[in-house]
Amino acid sequence: MIKKVTLIALCLLIISCESSENIVDSNNIQIIPEPEQMSLRDGEFTFNENTKIIVPDSLKPVAEILTEKFSSAAGWKLGISTDKPEKNYLIFKLDDELEKETYLLESDKEKVEITASGIPGFVYGIQSLRQLLPFEIEENSVREIDWSIPFVSIKDSPRYKWRGSHLDVARHFFEKEYIKKHLDRMAFLKLNTFHFHLVDDQGWRIEIKKYPKLTEVGAFRVDHEDKHWNARPTPQPGEKATLGGFYSQADIKEIVAYAEKLGITVVPEIEMPAHVMSAIAAYPELSCFENEIMVPSGGVWPITDIYCPGKENTFEFLEDVLLEVMELFPSKYIHVGGDEATKTNWEKCPDCQGRMQEEDLANVEELQSYFIQRMERFISSHDRVLIGWDEILEGGLAPGATVMSWRGVQGGWEASKQGHDVVMTPGSHMYFDHYQGDPDTEPVAFGGYTTLSKVYEFDPIVDSMSIEQKKHVLGGQANLWSEFIDSPGHSEYMLFPRLVALSEVVWSPKEKKDWKVFSEKLKQNILPRLEAMNINYAKSAFAVTAETEVDLDSESLKISLENEFPNTEIRYTLNDNTLNESSKKYTQPLEISETTKLKAAVFENGRQPGAVLEKTFSFHKAVGKKVRYEPIYHDSYKGPEDVGLVNVLRGSLNFHDGQWQGWLVDDVRIDIDLDELTEINKVSVGAMENQGSGIYYPLKVSVSISENGNNYRSIGSISREFKENGNPELKDFSIELEESVEGRFIKVEVDNLGHSPGGGDSWLFLDEIVVE
Repeated sequence: MIKKVTLIALCLLIISCESSENIVDSNNIQIIPEPEQMSLRDGEFTFNENTKIIVPDSLKPVAEILTEKFSSAAGWKLGISTDKPEKNYLIFKLDDELEKETYLLESDKEKVEITASGIPGFVYGIQSLRQLLPFEIEENSVREIDWSIPFVSIKDSPRYKWRGSHLDVARHFFEKEYIKKHLDRMAFLKLNTFHFHLVDDQGWRIEIKKYPKLTEVGAFRVDHEDKHWNARPTPQPGEKATLGGFYSQADIKEIVAYAEKLGITVVPEIEMPAHVMSAIAAYPELSCFENEIMVPSGGVWPITDIYCPGKENTFEFLEDVLLEVMELFPSKYIHVGGDEATKTNWEKCPDCQGRMQEEDLANVEELQSYFIQRMERFISSHDRVLIGWDEILEGGLAPGATVMSWRGVQGGWEASKQGHDVVMTPGSHMYFDHYQGDPDTEPVAFGGYTTLSKVYEFDPIVDSMSIEQKKHVLGGQANLWSEFIDSPGHSEYMLFPRLVALSEVVWSPKEKKDWKVFSEKLKQNILPRLEAMNINYAKSAFAVTAETEVDLDSESLKISLENEFPNTEIRYTLNDNTLNESSKKYTQPLEISETTKLKAAVFENGRQPGAVLEKTFSFHKAVGKKVRYEPIYHDSYKGPEDVGLVNVLRGSLNFHDGQWQGWLVDDVRIDIDLDELTEINKVSVGAMENQGSGIYYPLKVSVSISENGNNYRSIGSISREFKENGNPELKDFSIELEESVEGRFIKVEVDNLGHSPGGGDSWLFLDEIVVE
């Protein structure tokens, strides 16, 4: 008996040793999002023209995702069958015990097995299989290469139920074909919820048969695309509206069916009570005062033309619309917006005031709550769930509603505390209409600064949440608003590769997230695939940025170069030297003490994947000198504080970059002590204008000098009239002298606009006072 046990133990030891020798580092599996569990063994399974796919009839559409890829890239179509051969096959195995989105992927010399309980799991298994194949599988040109995958064992399931991507097709309309491409790309990244923003002020995009004017009138606007979004004139009744489009109900059914094949739920958004000027243009009786308006061609703020909750016909209209919407979309959730409603008309409207009295509502915030709660009761009566932006919390949240938290995470925190489900989509991390690189070199964006690495660091769960609150977090979502996005190529640029980062945030276990590992997988495996798919992805993460530190004692500047990806090769040149792969490699911070032009870029394998950083650091006569402000800059925009206007460093179009000092409403006086009598030829004041964010150029800049700090004499001033300007801009207001003058003290007075034409307080933003 002892000998038998010893023999069995020896056999087990041999098997164990053989298995461990065959297992290799699973970090070589470059799948995004990172799987929950996986192991990699020596050996490969190779697909060829004789490989069969064994699937039940119900799963053939999923199998066709792969057969179409091989048809385009390899030139042969894999056979689909229900009969299993002895070897050389891929088989789909149903297992009802697995969770809805879980999949298992196993491969060995003879076969590949994908096991799941339904369509979503099999779709995700196919996506992982695609990423194991050579990236050429994504191309549309036939290649004769080895179509092999390694021996793997993967067990994978998502961290969150809601893994969302939102597209705004209201501000700019996108054809059905692009929507279907986007759904394909969502599936590739294992995202499962498509938030379809179909209604906004600038366009109504869904056919409603009972109200045909919604698309006849509401889907089109006057073409002012030659002007900046925030500088477009208000269209007048009678002007010809030619720009736009909409989806017929047949189109919607096709999109929804296409999404279902990919395991994706389409959640429609029908805005209310605001962002509905397109509906009011079609049916003015839905508003408080029934004024005739046109669909706006650009930005509108504040949004006062909104639905009237005092009229019963408003709710009859919305219920009719939602009945047709729910017929088209099987989604559990119906999104009603609920954000950014300026309620000034409600305060004056007799119907609204009557409703408030009748329902014993204390204010217009409670009237909005009444509106949302009434719609929630209607939606829930049809076995659906109302979801809205976090403004629906104001005045009291409808009992069965779900909250989408966009104004930070606080709305989601509050809603989860009250026992409501939440989807986290804060503008700080999840608004993909924000800049992802240097705003001075990127396509125009809404504002903000959301880099690839910033998306990756996001977590839908807030640390301060209780265990119960965390259970209510459904997941996260990226939002792409289209004010400045008018083409599929621009849309792709804003989405990718940030959407790749989101996929790992909402799918992979938190402990599996690793920015360094993700970066390598992205560069080596995913970016080549995006190129093969002809996706116009942004290379902004490769761009070099310069962090600077001023040493005021030595009047020198230390410049540190970096980019988002770890361990990249940065090369640079100074002044007029040519930048290429042979330029000096950056290894440590650069130190300069005179005006210098810097060029730098990332180089990988002799290629330059990102843009060139070009900056001139101008050392002028006021660098590092004492500055006194009256009044002091605003707490929210301090820049580098006391030396902010004399530190060589200039601000960018991103007014959150830490270089801008801001004043709200106030005029400002800045005094600079040059330490000694100095010859002065020119004084320039750097300013920003971004009217959409309430930042305006100064109305006047005046400069005076003094030898003793008491007696000042003017050396010049610049005055300008206010002008509407939709474009964010940077400008130096310069006073240049015909003959130089001497002075030690400089007084710069800058007049703030004070109040914007729209009635709000205006900001004055300054970044440097250059003395030459």
